[in-house]
Amino acid sequence: MQKDIKLGITKEKLIDATFALMEEADDPLNVTSRQIAERAGTKPSMINYCFGSRENLIYQTFQKQYMSFLKDKEIEKLLASDLAPKDLLKKLHFAVAKCLVENPKFTKAITPYVLFNRDLSQESFSFPYVKKHYAGKKTDKECRLIAYEMSSMMQLIVCRKDDIKRDFGIDLTKDKELKKYIDMRIDLLLA
Repeated sequence: MQKDIKLGITKEKLIDATFALMEEADDPLNVTSRQIAERAGTKPSMINYCFGSRENLIYQTFQKQYMSFLKDKEIEKLLASDLAPKDLLKKLHFAVAKCLVENPKFTKAITPYVLFNRDLSQESFSFPYVKKHYAGKKTDKECRLIAYEMSSMMQLIVCRKDDIKRDFGIDLTKDKELKKYIDMRIDLLLA
């Protein structure tokens, strides 16, 4: 077997093991590299070799789950629609927020990584639509910063959904209230 094929298989085993352990764990922050490697049938060093860190492996595992979730929500059809960029962003962010709300263990585990370690030079999925919304009135850097603000604040708010419900009376587990919150955030950022 070629090295690339073996590496691909190992990555998939690590992702599958991570997903299973995250689902089983009471606290996702307690899932260790050793547990993941043992479940995947590989050495713990393969996590760093394949993904750079345990945190990035967890993030990549969530990304795979997230992409599956978005396909189930017919996002491709939404992206092909002729909605105004701001309206499209509202629908996209609602779908993402719903995924984060429905996967609280992953949200808890990936939020610190996303907030502090994600490569900010990489475009987020929101960037092209933020750029299109501003139609040259803001620089690419400003649009990337706005897109980052959208995603990072949303993750932080979803992590604190219980506090948001208690202190502000917004229940993010209810679609109507989640949509209202997302719409408000997008309106504030894309004024």
